[in-house]
Amino acid sequence: MPEDEWLLRYEGFDAADEGTREALLALGNGYQVTRGAATESTADGVHYPATYLAGLYNRLTSDVDGRRRVDESLVNVPNWLPLTFRHPDGPWFSRAVFHVAHHHVALNLRQGTEQRDITVRDPHGRRTRIVQERIVSMDRPHVACLRTTITALDWSGALHVRSLLDARVTNDNVAEYGAFARHHLTGCATGYQGDTCWLTVRTTQSHVRIAQAARTVLHQRDEPVTYRQLSDSGYVGHEIHLTMTAGTPVVVDKIVAVYSSQDRAISEPLDAALGEITTAPSFPALRDAHLLAWEQLWRRFHLRIGGHDLLREQRALNVHLFHVAQTLSGYTADADAGVPARGWHGEGYRGHVFWDELFVFPLLNLRTPELTRALLLYRHRRLPQARRLARAHGLAGALFPWQSGSDGREETPEWFHNPLSQRWMPDNSRRQHHVNLAVAYNVWQYHQVTDDIDFLATYGAELLVEIARFWAAIVDYDPRDDRYHIRAVMGPDEFHDGYPDRPGSGIDDNAYVNVMTAWTLTRAADAYRILGGHHTDDLWRRLGVEDSEVARWDDLSRRLYVPFLPNGLISQFEGFADLDELDLDAYRDRYGDVGRLDLILEAEGDHTNRYQTSKQADVLMLFYLLSAEEVTALLQRLGYDFDPATIPATVHHYLTRTTHGSTLSRVVHSWVLARSARSQSWHLLRDALTTDLSDTPDGTTRQGIHLGAMAGTADILQRCYTGLETRDDALHLHPQLPDTLTHLDFDLRYRGHWLRIHCSHHVVSVRALPTAAPPVTVIINGQAYPLTGEGYVRQELATRQPRP
Repeated sequence: MPEDEWLLRYEGFDAADEGTREALLALGNGYQVTRGAATESTADGVHYPATYLAGLYNRLTSDVDGRRRVDESLVNVPNWLPLTFRHPDGPWFSRAVFHVAHHHVALNLRQGTEQRDITVRDPHGRRTRIVQERIVSMDRPHVACLRTTITALDWSGALHVRSLLDARVTNDNVAEYGAFARHHLTGCATGYQGDTCWLTVRTTQSHVRIAQAARTVLHQRDEPVTYRQLSDSGYVGHEIHLTMTAGTPVVVDKIVAVYSSQDRAISEPLDAALGEITTAPSFPALRDAHLLAWEQLWRRFHLRIGGHDLLREQRALNVHLFHVAQTLSGYTADADAGVPARGWHGEGYRGHVFWDELFVFPLLNLRTPELTRALLLYRHRRLPQARRLARAHGLAGALFPWQSGSDGREETPEWFHNPLSQRWMPDNSRRQHHVNLAVAYNVWQYHQVTDDIDFLATYGAELLVEIARFWAAIVDYDPRDDRYHIRAVMGPDEFHDGYPDRPGSGIDDNAYVNVMTAWTLTRAADAYRILGGHHTDDLWRRLGVEDSEVARWDDLSRRLYVPFLPNGLISQFEGFADLDELDLDAYRDRYGDVGRLDLILEAEGDHTNRYQTSKQADVLMLFYLLSAEEVTALLQRLGYDFDPATIPATVHHYLTRTTHGSTLSRVVHSWVLARSARSQSWHLLRDALTTDLSDTPDGTTRQGIHLGAMAGTADILQRCYTGLETRDDALHLHPQLPDTLTHLDFDLRYRGHWLRIHCSHHVVSVRALPTAAPPVTVIINGQAYPLTGEGYVRQELATRQPRP
């Protein structure tokens, strides 16, 4: 296996690209994430060292452009990285005053470690080599560590090494937030215990207490070493004075523990941090345990692609899987944190939770279903807030917010800044009530994969019921067509928050919203029937569900209105065909990237509400979430004579009108093209695989990776190209691989079984690893096979199907 598949490397230094590199080189374990900034760097507009704890938020009030607003943000906690050196007669090492002759940094994806190797020359011409290895422990969630090896190459003499914990940090990762309040920490206190120093702070509004403790030690030194304590307002640390001999390396280990008052099973954060740092083993022992934990993780996330010259794609896939695995882990579940759209890698979207879990959970369901279960509880715990939001709209049930943070209230800002026009634009995306549909979909898909009846009865049914009640309350009956309509909402396409003559007021009868509402109402009724056979009526009495309410859900699921275009294709929403066409190619010629066409048009005094354009997939989301057979059945249930043969034309119609202003868009379009245009699907997948890795200086990866797109690309390989579905109490496989792929190999977990799957153009095989779980059914190309622990099924494909 070529090792390059597991290394993300950067040579030299590029100031314009440094922010993106720091996000991609970030290390985490689901509890904490530290950006891949250099240990000597500060937040200077090029570098941005930062550490974030999963789900740790704080609110600040700002006065901007004559408006007062309150924003809740993911908090940049004290920086544990600082470690640098100097000669007694010179400045501290930084790129500004030293010449860097060699610079190499690499993220080892298999091991979850970052290695850095640099050679520098100080203003007096002395050359020094620094080799560093960084770990955020996947074995001990509160521990991070750094090993630094310093070698004097052509000099001998005194050297000072400085190691700090620094609370003089603010939230400065996103330039467009520069006008807002950004000081989240206060009350810094510091102290020492031998070679250990500590620091505590608290957040200004949420009053979360954060403690860090650091132990800095030297190894292999016979000469005397002096430790000098350093502290001032906002930082604490040690300055170590030692003598260097040319050619003889000095090893400095820095081990750090971090706790917050949000953590479980602790008395107090500082007490916990000092206890952790006191009992933490040496760097080699910490490293060994960390590597073992990552070895076990990669067994769960095993996914290999076969084909000629696919090293770049396999490495990108490994990068994506790595960031999903280190953002969301069992430690995240303990933190009661949701699925952040930008990971815990930066401050984009203020660390909020959107609907991106819709793209992440399918990957986790089939690998770490216990994690999906825990992450779904993030939503269930916030049902009271979702109920309050529905009541604020005068509706029953529960409405989850478009942007969620600590307690689940609506965090979506009402305005955002257009850097092209330097004007503030209204943000009406809180009308994207379809986040409710994503929560319901996630509940049901988890149930299909795991058959976890206890979860469905304890949590899932309540989520489905409250979401069904919201949609049953929002519909509007029109006797003229004897149909129910859903008005004044936004679909996944964010370019249309209203009609040309009434912007901001929402659009009517979005096809995705209406069809998925029918699906959700049907699933809520299914849960009622399923649990009726397994539990007493106590659950339904507690939820206040009666047969008459379930019958109404069934009626609504058969009579919702779905708009169609004059050519017979599904319309994105009612009135979409009445909008003007826009020559996107002309705008691409003028601007290049037109992903954010809304900003471009606003700067020109125009608005996307006027045109048949989409920021990202909308109608096509139906064919992303559901099979063609399921969409056809739903539309027929609604009374529409839908011909699935029109799906390719539908895909083409909207693909030509989409700007891909979201990283999720190419994922969806790659998926829906997989059956009709596999070559085009593969090209879109390759684009999606490299979205973050090839981000431009004007891009947003520096503000955090795009977690949904990363999980979604892996899921295309895992489910889309293999035709993998979990429905009707069976695992279905119907592979149709692009020609570029010769085969796919991966492991997954289905209803207690670990299955090893191989799919190629010629054969499909499924091997079950030993387990005592009940037998399951695997259906390959329509042929059903029972599968037990240690079972094996194989189906040879008689002929290769033509490849479009």
